[in-house]
Amino acid sequence: MRQSMGRIGSCYDNAAAESWLALFKAEIGTTVWETREAARADVFHYIEVEFNRSRLRRHPEYGYVTPLETRTLLRQNLAPAA
Repeated sequence: MRQSMGRIGSCYDNAAAESWLALFKAEIGTTVWETREAARADVFHYIEVEFNRSRLRRHPEYGYVTPLETRTLLRQNLAPAA
């Protein structure tokens, strides 16, 4: 692991990560798990199922889509023409 550090005096460097972590903490809450494996399973479920596949967000071009759908649509638009 490497420590993440932004530029001195710039509060915007880490804004996306901080915003996501705040959302994650609000959704997971103050859960205490019995084992590390249970914690990992819950975190994986939140990220892969609830966050990436279920949560709708407003995209300026595609409308309300999930992050996974956004990624798929962007890949289709960036595919090279043959």
